[in-house]
Amino acid sequence: MQLRRLGNSGLKVSSIGLGGNTLGGTADAETATAIIHKALDLGINFIDTANSYTGTRSESILGDALAGRRQDVILATKCGWPYASGNPYETGLSRRWIVKACEESLRRLGTEHIDVYHLHKPDLSTDLDDTLGAMDDLVRAGKVRMVATSTFPADLLVEAQWTAARRRYARPRVEQPPYSVLARGIERDVLPTCARHGMGVLVWGPLNSGWLSGKYGGGVVPAGSRGERWAARSGKGWQAERGPVQRKLELVDALAALAAEHGLTVLQLALAFSVEHPAVSSSILGPRTMEQLDQQLAAADLRLAPEVLDAIDALVPPGTNVDHEADAGWVPPWIADARLRRRA
Repeated sequence: MQLRRLGNSGLKVSSIGLGGNTLGGTADAETATAIIHKALDLGINFIDTANSYTGTRSESILGDALAGRRQDVILATKCGWPYASGNPYETGLSRRWIVKACEESLRRLGTEHIDVYHLHKPDLSTDLDDTLGAMDDLVRAGKVRMVATSTFPADLLVEAQWTAARRRYARPRVEQPPYSVLARGIERDVLPTCARHGMGVLVWGPLNSGWLSGKYGGGVVPAGSRGERWAARSGKGWQAERGPVQRKLELVDALAALAAEHGLTVLQLALAFSVEHPAVSSSILGPRTMEQLDQQLAAADLRLAPEVLDAIDALVPPGTNVDHEADAGWVPPWIADARLRRRA
C-alpha cells in the first residue's frame, strides 16, 4: 500500500483509507471488526469515521476493534453533523457542542486523542472564530492532534486559514471533500486552494454512492439496489426522471466500456482516478462486506495511463459535477433557498 504525504503536516497516510459510514449499520459489528482488522493487515493506516455515523455505533465498534492496535492508526472523526439523539443542541459548530462532542468521541473510540478532527459541514450560524478557537483549545489540551474540515468550499477554506493565522490558532491542515469521476467540482477551486495552503486532502465517495461500483449499466437501476431504495426515499441523486440521473446512466456505460478497453473494471477505473490528482492524499472507501473490501483494495496501486485520463476528461470535463445538486456535498443556503436571492 502506497503512503502519501498528508499535506505538509509531516504525516503519511495510505493512499486508500477505510471509512466508517457502514460500520454498525449495513456492516454488523462482527463484519465491521473483521473488515477493520483485515484493512490494517493489508497496509491501510488511516481510518475515518464520525460521531453521527450509524447512530454513534461506528465510533464504538471502531474503538473496540482498535484495542491494542491504536498506535498503528491515524484516526479521524468529525463533529457538527446532526447527532443521533435529535437534540437541537447536539449539532453545529458552536464551542459548547464541539468540546462536548470531542469528549464523547474520545470515550467511544477508547483513545486519549484524535489524530484528525473534522468540522463535518460548514455552520454559517456560528462565528468561524469561535469554532476555530474551540478546536485550538482541544489541540492545546492534547485531545486533538490536527484540525480539519469537511466539504468546505474554497472561500471558507481561505477564511479559515486567515482566521487561524490572525488569531494564532492551530490552522486546519486537512480537508475532506467528495470526489469521483462523476463529481469533479473540487478540481476547480478546492484542490488548488488546499495545495496552496499545504492542506492534505482525504476524498470521500470515489464510487459516487455506488454509481461506479459496476452494478449499474444498460440504462437501468437494478431492482433491490441501493439506487432503487434511495430513489424511493426521494434521494435526488437516483430519481430516474431527473436529467443528471439519465446522464449518469449513459456515462456509466461509457466508462465501463473505456475500462474494459484497458483491462479494468469500472470500479478499478474509478478508484484509480480518485487518487490520481497530485493534491489528493488518500481516497476513503466504505465496504460493507469482506468481498467488497477485497475488490476495492485490488485497485489500490493501479495507475491510469494518460490516454485513459484524457478519455475520462472527454466524458466528464475537469472541474464539473454531473449532478451538482446531489454530489456537491454541501450546497450554500443562498443557492438552495430562492428566498435568500430575492428581495422581500
